[in-house]
Amino acid sequence: MILVIAEKPSVAQTIAAVLGAKEKKDGFLTGSGYIVSWCVGHLVGLAEAAAYGEQYKKWSYDSLPILPQEWKYTVASDKEKQFKTLKELMHRADVSKVVNACDAGREGELIFRFVYEMAGCKKPMRRLWISSMEDSAIKEGFSRLKNGEEYDALFASALCRAKADWLIGINATRLFSVLYNHTLNVGRVQTPTLKMLVDRDAAITTFKKEKYYHVRLALSGAEAASERISDKAEADALKTTCEASRAVCTSLVKEKKTAAPPKLFDLTSLQREANRIFGYTAKQTLDLAQALYEKRLLTYPRTDSAFLTDDMGDTAAGIIKLLCGKFSFMAGKDFTPELGKVLNSKKVSDHHAIIPTMELAKTDLAALPESERNILTLAGARLLMATAAPHTFEAVTAVFECTGQSFTARGKTILCEGWKEIDRKYRAALKNKPETDDADSDTEKTLPPFTEGQTFENPAAKVTEHDTTPPKPHNEASLLSAMERAGSEDTDPDAERKGLGTPATRAAVIEKLVKGGFVERKGKQLLPTKDGINLVCVLPDTLTSPQLTAEWENNLTQIAKGKADPAAFMEGIEDMARELVKTYPFLSDDKAQMFKPEREALGSCPRCGSPVYEGKKNYYCSNKECIFTMWKNDRFFEERNVTFTPKIAAALLQSGKVNVKKLYSPKTGKTYDGTIVLADTGGKYVNYRVELPKKK
Repeated sequence: MILVIAEKPSVAQTIAAVLGAKEKKDGFLTGSGYIVSWCVGHLVGLAEAAAYGEQYKKWSYDSLPILPQEWKYTVASDKEKQFKTLKELMHRADVSKVVNACDAGREGELIFRFVYEMAGCKKPMRRLWISSMEDSAIKEGFSRLKNGEEYDALFASALCRAKADWLIGINATRLFSVLYNHTLNVGRVQTPTLKMLVDRDAAITTFKKEKYYHVRLALSGAEAASERISDKAEADALKTTCEASRAVCTSLVKEKKTAAPPKLFDLTSLQREANRIFGYTAKQTLDLAQALYEKRLLTYPRTDSAFLTDDMGDTAAGIIKLLCGKFSFMAGKDFTPELGKVLNSKKVSDHHAIIPTMELAKTDLAALPESERNILTLAGARLLMATAAPHTFEAVTAVFECTGQSFTARGKTILCEGWKEIDRKYRAALKNKPETDDADSDTEKTLPPFTEGQTFENPAAKVTEHDTTPPKPHNEASLLSAMERAGSEDTDPDAERKGLGTPATRAAVIEKLVKGGFVERKGKQLLPTKDGINLVCVLPDTLTSPQLTAEWENNLTQIAKGKADPAAFMEGIEDMARELVKTYPFLSDDKAQMFKPEREALGSCPRCGSPVYEGKKNYYCSNKECIFTMWKNDRFFEERNVTFTPKIAAALLQSGKVNVKKLYSPKTGKTYDGTIVLADTGGKYVNYRVELPKKK
């Protein structure tokens, strides 16, 4: 028997169907000489710091840096059953070899090898390396399985990446958390992402608005604008002079231009577009795409490829034909796809681009949840656009001279709408129409038929006033783009991963920053909090710059090619961790308080007038020399079934009394509406009394 291990159950089921392993068992499928099982993502990972000794269970400066000599591994607690299944299958007497069918890439290699090694498997290992889940690609892949040892260098690079992230993440997080008395998550991807948001926020905060002006000439129904003029008086003077002069057309340039169709979606571009059109967060889009994938309606979403493999032409043609019949905005349109634009095996890494599947033929789109339907339709519309004709137009630029100044008029005439017709119809069919791109609408005017040398006597003119605008705050679409491009100028073109994070992890990085309190969502905007700004300020540049990721990726690429030494790379990472701890031995008291939560005073102390704050068990005076304290579990309140809330405390501090409904009386055993009065604040303990309403 041959044991095949895929990364996920859905992939295992597809492979099993091709191999003829149709008999379902608990945790695997079997048949035709094969056993096909799966890993459920990362089954085995690097152990937490506490696994290396009691001294690491508590976070302290003295225990840093943490540099394991013998690395330990652990099985994810919620995945122990599947690991046990795989281990038993690997050690079965009738299993002669094991095929690694995890995703074709660095992380897929790591997932399989961790399980293989932790299970203590010594059986021959083969590698399935495919970029498409089409039946033909799977069959071809199994006909040319490679020796697992050929991928030892790739595994070494994956292991180095995992260990390096562990070392820097754990040491930096513990170091800065201990120094500042606040949990500060530091990571190679997360921290530079936060820095981008902080930099954008600073650019907006420090921006100074400036006015500028254009003089515009009215010429045969067209408008020609001057360059920017910063002085209003100068603009007014130019307007007056032009109206008494002659404008001459000095240049007329006509260019035929082509706007190529957009590429197919990878995960990041799908997340960007879904955020722009529907306002979905990156995580929401990933979850929706994953749900559609599990319903077999969408191809694998965690991809960074924008192309299909060369063998997918017939599949793509069939899906396009299906989409033309399914989508109302394609009704009556004669569409002939240009498939060559989207087929390129060389540009497909672990997985091909995201497209709908033929399962759509059996599906009623209207029956899907609206959010899932939106993502599926968006992916389908993109496939249609990507295979449509280019959008061609004639761009016309006319330059006029008047009183020695240049004025420019621009326009364009559409020659072939091409893919933009599908885009226009798709957007028109949407429930909530997305905002149009202003850059397009400005230049879509057709200019009159000007000729060079043409003159205009005493043209009408006007002055328009404008303000310079600050950069816009990042939203998820723009931040994902920035993460994708970050450090790319420093990254080896052959590096497997470029930018910050991977398409599959970027959404989680953004969510982690929000959950950690370093970033907040305001509508579509992502804004750094005070803690987020402070964190970027206190960390060294090495941890906030995407350059660290670029350097790692360059080294990891060389390790994967067998051209660099993994041990040397890890020595460099350990040195970096040591240096980090050595550089930050102590902080002044002021700095150590940077992340102390801002407290809101409930009122003034009746003894000394200092602010009173809420603690876990009490309300206390901020003046350390004053002993005024109101305890939340005071017997007076407990006996009367009253929860001593901050609202009650604030009222007592402000007016010395508070009205409370349904006060229980220990004397009578009845409940009354009454008033609690702050009776005495002079002694060691604060005293209260109840005033009940007088009987009429």
